[in-house]
Parts: sequence; structure tokens; C-alpha cells
Amino acid sequence: MPILNDASLEQTALPNSHYGYSATRLEELGATEYTVVTVACDVSGSTAAFIFDMEAAIARVVQACKSSPRADNLLLRLVAFDDKLSEVHGFKLLENCNLADYGGVLRAGGSTALYDAAENSVSSTTDYGRRLLAGDFSANGILFVITDGMDNASRLPARKVREALALAVRSEALESVVSVLIGVNVQDAQVSRALRQFHKEAGFTQYVELDKADAQTLARLAEFVSRSVSAQSQALGTGGASRPLVF
Repeated sequence: MPILNDASLEQTALPNSHYGYSATRLEELGATEYTVVTVACDVSGSTAAFIFDMEAAIARVVQACKSSPRADNLLLRLVAFDDKLSEVHGFKLLENCNLADYGGVLRAGGSTALYDAAENSVSSTTDYGRRLLAGDFSANGILFVITDGMDNASRLPARKVREALALAVRSEALESVVSVLIGVNVQDAQVSRALRQFHKEAGFTQYVELDKADAQTLARLAEFVSRSVSAQSQALGTGGASRPLVF
């Protein structure tokens, strides 16, 4: 899977974790406040039929964020996961995100380590928020975990995601954190129940369920994600999180 990192990104290990993350070095940051954004995308074998439309959706999200009035205050991280976690790129400034790079960036195969990906998404967001705070930056966070199925490959249990989200709040490293679990192409009642249960057990802010994964639906998903990012970024400095948007 292509890795879209560059020399301005610094590798960081997370304590008690199999995976770390990378992020823009603090000295490369020019603003005083940032919204830290993570998109974790399921690329297990069952996503093969719509993987190219998912790539297009991610490119739409990047384009919308680059066009946002808050573009200079956004840092974006993209993660792909099947039975293991692969960081496509770490927390990057939007000016360093090249739209052309997102074509062919996802490759489907393997099973679904949903809990591992969700826990890493939360923990990396919190840890980078802590580093930003120590560097006198203000920050909040928003993360999206997109999947088409149930976990069947994680090393961690679902409760570790709840613990990570609780730590994100307790640490006060981020002014607020919004977490969104998104089920795509969910046509099986068992999968729907499992994802809704995970949403509750883990403590995600919001659960969005889509019964399709065609180009039109994923384009709407991209719009939802970009609007949610914009709302959370605009909430920075208010002391609270943005309100969940309706898909």
C-alpha cells in the first residue's frame, strides 16, 4: 500500500500499542490552533467491489478540506486497515496533501481489525493533541472509522476503544473530540446489530449506517465527512464540540 509521508513527518510510538503514528513536526506549523482529523478506512476483502469509489470519496474529502476557510488549521491523517493497520500518511497539513496521490492508495484484501484501527485512531489523536498542547497550540479532534463489517481480527477488545476515548477526554489535551463510526454497504442485520453495539460499547459520538457503497452514496459520505470536519474546526475555541450532523 503506498505511503504518502515525507520528511516533515515525525514517527511516534504509542505506549502499550502495536502501532504508532506519524505527524507534522511542531516547528513546521504556522498557525496557533489546529483541528486534528483522522480517517480510518476498512480495506478488507469485502470492500474490493467499491474500493475505487472509496478512494474517490477520500479525494473529495481532501479537496473539500483544502477549499475550507479553515484549511490552514487542519491536520489530516489517513489510515487503512484489514487484519493489520497501515498508515497511508500521518497528520499532514492540507497544503502538503496532493489530490493525485490518492488514486490507487487503497488495496483490498484480508480480514477486519476494526477495534485495533479504532483504538489507534483515538490514541494517536490524543497523543498528538498532547504534543500540540505542550507546544502552546490549541487543538481539538475529530475521527472517522469507516467499515463494511464486524471485527474478526483485532488483538484488542472493544473496551480498549472506550478506554482510549475516556482518556482523550480525561487528558484535556484536546478541547473536544468527536468520534464517528460509519457502516457502509450494511445489508446484513447481524452486521448492523454488531456495529450499533460497538458504537454503544466504545462510546462513539455518532453512528452512521449506509446500506449502499455505490459512487453516489460514497460521494454523499464524503460531503458528510467534510462538513463534519468543518463544523468541528469552527467549534475550536468555544470550549465544546460541534453538534453531530445529519447524513
